[in-house]
Amino acid sequence: MPKVHLISLGCPKNQVDSEQLLKKLAERNIYYVSNPDEADIIMINTCGFIEAAKKESIDEILNAVRLKSEKSPKKLLVYGCLAKRYGEELKKEIPEIDALWGVAEEDAIADYCSSALAPQRKHTNRISLNTILEPVQKSGQDEFHTTPYAYLKIGEGCDRGCSYCAIPDIRGHYKSSAPDQVIASAEEHIRSGIKELIVVAQDITAYGSEFESYDLARLLRDLASLSGDFWIRLLYLYPTAVNDRLLETIASLDKVCNYIDMPLQHTEKNILKLMGRGGSRIFFEKLIRHIREIIPGVVLRSTFIVGFPQETETDFSNMLEFARWMKLDRLGAFTYSREEGTEAAGLKGNLSASIKKTRYNRLMAMQAGISLAKNKALIGQSFRALVDETDQGVAIARLYSQAPEIDGVVIIRNGNVSKGDFISVRIDRVADYDLEGTVAL
Repeated sequence: MPKVHLISLGCPKNQVDSEQLLKKLAERNIYYVSNPDEADIIMINTCGFIEAAKKESIDEILNAVRLKSEKSPKKLLVYGCLAKRYGEELKKEIPEIDALWGVAEEDAIADYCSSALAPQRKHTNRISLNTILEPVQKSGQDEFHTTPYAYLKIGEGCDRGCSYCAIPDIRGHYKSSAPDQVIASAEEHIRSGIKELIVVAQDITAYGSEFESYDLARLLRDLASLSGDFWIRLLYLYPTAVNDRLLETIASLDKVCNYIDMPLQHTEKNILKLMGRGGSRIFFEKLIRHIREIIPGVVLRSTFIVGFPQETETDFSNMLEFARWMKLDRLGAFTYSREEGTEAAGLKGNLSASIKKTRYNRLMAMQAGISLAKNKALIGQSFRALVDETDQGVAIARLYSQAPEIDGVVIIRNGNVSKGDFISVRIDRVADYDLEGTVAL
């Protein structure tokens, strides 16, 4: 039986691409295995967004090369964002790679695998997708478990033109997925038992820009009308594109989590201009207050880039004060990573690694205090939660305010619960980010 092992790196959008590729392979009787030792082909879906992601991708490729040399005649296939940007260099520096592709080439990869594994497929019997599709493996995890949430990608590419970002060069102009395709994918997930659909794209607020009268708000209404008990979560809203129609739709739909992930990246107008982004500190303050007025109980998440070229201490201090004053529920940060080929790579005024690290630590230390205070306010309250996993009497669950993989979790040490259950949990103890609770009867 022909087998493949797939390692998917980077963002949730990459994970969706990997899952789609595994489905195409399954339709050709080529099966995914979680143990690379058992695989005939090792595939790596790479990320090339920032320097750390590129290093992780290279390390995974080199690990696969060592496995390949020990377990010949395995084939090593590399695709995705890093392969798109640096395909020639990768092939030259790592000749053990058997084939390379960029992005959105799942059909070509499936064709290659079918051809390469043809001799092994002559005597295989067709098996149901449900029996052979294991979840995509992520870097650093020895075992992979199914999750009750799934990412629903609704668009590809980006037209925003942020000066620090190479995504438009890698994935091209923004293109919305057809509504019927998105709905069909959502229905498939729900039938399979998924309890949380996480809507993703590089910029979901751009959804429907090519259509005459169909936008993100309309899509949310159609998704929420599907039968079943499930949540819908939104990731990556571009701040200057958030409008009342969208906010009022979120507020009106019970299935849509009152959770807004809206990367601001900075607050100072001069830095935002260098970043190629719109908005300003005053604009963002008004927007956040407006969102909180329209959506009661909304949880706001954002990200900032610290140490961007020409960022002064005053620029950073103003951003820090903004975060302290606005008290965002969730805040992540990145130190600026110079990406060759981007407009920002040519800017003068680059900051030292030590300055960037210091500013990052100051921002995250301040946010930890905000997060702890907000968590303490939850003690004694009960919330609906989704159980992500269980192990030896301990369950890991999430509230509507907690997105998987990026936010904290609720640790539950009592109660007979199963993965995928919606339960009521009372919050008893808290830390900076994680919560601990008991099943509320």
